[in-house]
Amino acid sequence: MTIVSDQPSQHKSQHGFAPLAIARIKGAQRANQIAIYLIYAAIFAFVVFGTIASIKAFHDNQLLYQLFYNLPYALVALTIPITIYDALVVYRYRLNQPSMIAMSIGVSTIILVGGLIFADTAWLGLSCWLGVAFLFKVSFKRFFNFLEVADVPEADEEAESTKA
Repeated sequence: MTIVSDQPSQHKSQHGFAPLAIARIKGAQRANQIAIYLIYAAIFAFVVFGTIASIKAFHDNQLLYQLFYNLPYALVALTIPITIYDALVVYRYRLNQPSMIAMSIGVSTIILVGGLIFADTAWLGLSCWLGVAFLFKVSFKRFFNFLEVADVPEADEEAESTKA
């Protein structure tokens, strides 16, 4: 049996968003930040191992070539499940237009799968996934900026009501 208290709930919603929803959005934002770090690591690995592999003394080194060629692909591929989770959270709480989410995920998926099936390459499709993570970064940033700006007038109103 559920007991309903007459006391006001200590968990206040912020502008129609439940505290659990805000916690879930913050978790997705942290996951998205991990995806962005993986993208930075992929770019760094590409530059560093590509530079080292281009030195004449290392031309025959297969390990460096594999690190230069496959490590950035693997790091960007690790971001795909994270960005799909972020897309579901962004869609669920309408932090961005649904058509924008569908377009970014859909185009990236079509180019990745099409490239793998028809062109035997993944570089263009994986490069599309780079942009998806940054799109969601902006969506999360806009949402939390909205909450900060919307909370400022409430704090001013509460301060004025306590003075009176």
